[in-house]
Amino acid sequence: MLDKLEHGHLHIAAFGRVSTGKSSLLNALIGEERFTVSPLHGETLTSSMQPWAEVEAGGVFLIDTPGLDEAGGEDREMLAKEVANRADLVIFVLDGDITESERNSLRTLVRQGRPVLVALNKKDLYTEDDLAALLASIRSKAEGLVTASDVLAVAADPRPQAVIEIDEHGREAKSERDRQPDIEHLRLRLWEIFEAEGKTLAALNASLFAADLSDQVGRRILNARREIGDKLVRTYCIAKGVAVAFNPVPVADLFAAAFIDVGMVVHLSKVYDLPLSRREAGSLVRVIVAEAAALMGTVWALHFVSSALKVGTLGLSTILTAGAQGAIAYYSTYVVGRVAAEYLAHGKSWGDGGPKRVVKQILDSLDKETVLKDARREIRARLGMSGAGDAV
Repeated sequence: MLDKLEHGHLHIAAFGRVSTGKSSLLNALIGEERFTVSPLHGETLTSSMQPWAEVEAGGVFLIDTPGLDEAGGEDREMLAKEVANRADLVIFVLDGDITESERNSLRTLVRQGRPVLVALNKKDLYTEDDLAALLASIRSKAEGLVTASDVLAVAADPRPQAVIEIDEHGREAKSERDRQPDIEHLRLRLWEIFEAEGKTLAALNASLFAADLSDQVGRRILNARREIGDKLVRTYCIAKGVAVAFNPVPVADLFAAAFIDVGMVVHLSKVYDLPLSRREAGSLVRVIVAEAAALMGTVWALHFVSSALKVGTLGLSTILTAGAQGAIAYYSTYVVGRVAAEYLAHGKSWGDGGPKRVVKQILDSLDKETVLKDARREIRARLGMSGAGDAV
């Protein structure tokens, strides 16, 4: 893209289903056989580019793309879309009435903000009346996507013309005469666009490309942060689960657990490059815990009952309750971490539904039994519990 901008080049991509004649059309525009043409289905396997003409200080380059909708050609279809999205102008090639799949692809291209011309190829296969009806149908179905004047009929590689000659004795002799491509209307429309918008097309496409690239980079960074954040949350979950399970002091483990949650949120905020103070993190944890408690009161009640059981037995039942209470602590921190990560991922915003909606979405997405099972296994491994402990 930088090289194209530096030299003022314009890129035109031919786009469409397999075997519509994209390569033939580009060859006809150039006037030479530069792109591979074959009677085999789906001959174009990769994108290729050839110069067409010089325009002021730059030049126009034609790009051939693999055909769409070919069985087993998912990678080629993705490549074709990528090439078309980076072109300054797209020629959408048809060889018949536009299908719903083609119309969807056309809509996608138009939404990218690039000029699109629709070329109905193989016009030589239709009678004049049939061709007029076909063009009318395509223009009707493409209404709102491209203007009627940008739907053109062409014949990139017309069939030879049958010629019958009669000699002086009245005998007939049949022969064939090659016909020249009929693409003049398309060629003129392309040059009209170049003259009117040529200087701005490349700059417009560069800005669209940059915006798309920025979105892609942003998504990758966010995904990386989510992955790092998830590992961080699980580390704190284990730490909290072990601390709660191992601590026999009455109710003190709950205060230690809250302290761990705050530390986790502070750490998470740094991962998302949105640092929070411990006070801010504490406020966020209180909001999440309050919403979660309202939605899953039974689980949170079990946490307090388990702690009270430690008090009533002066710590003697720690081994019996450690696995259960530690697992609940693990689960609660996992919920806090997931919700906090979602809040940070959206730029410290709860969105339209507020914290209750986010907490509910996270809770609904979790398989509680699986999380608790994993928590018990990891906590027991850290505490060295086995045998009787596994029955807890």
